[in-house]
Amino acid sequence: MNTATPTAVMSGPFHYLRRAEAWMDERGRPAWIAAMVLSFIFVWPLGLALLAYMIVNRKFSGHRRHGEENTMFCRNRRHAHSHVRTAYRSSGNSAFDAYKTETLKRLEEEQEAFEGFLQRLREAKDKQEFDRFMDERARSAAAEPVVEEPRPGSY
Repeated sequence: MNTATPTAVMSGPFHYLRRAEAWMDERGRPAWIAAMVLSFIFVWPLGLALLAYMIVNRKFSGHRRHGEENTMFCRNRRHAHSHVRTAYRSSGNSAFDAYKTETLKRLEEEQEAFEGFLQRLREAKDKQEFDRFMDERARSAAAEPVVEEPRPGSY
């Protein structure tokens, strides 16, 4: 049985640096960026070292380490694609997998139907605008008096 306490893990010569990193991680990416900018302003070599540390440890990428909570919203396309791959992966429970497959298929059909509806709606709006334009053009043509020019040789 492991009886190590968090304070035992946080001992050693780099104790304060590990505590500072944990504190920054709790506050998220904006805290890391603010610390980097401030360190560039006051002590630029420290800012450069902090930037290198952030790149190496993926503090900029939004990549979560194992064990950290996963957010519902996708931060980038690569993350979104991982959700799509996960959606079609088998869970090991055949009844749940059948239900999941059926539900995903139904949702895809509903999405296609909705996109079709939106396309028909756009087409109807375009047709309405075109008909209005043609009506205005016909009214303006009817309102203008037609002046016939005399033909040469008809005198």
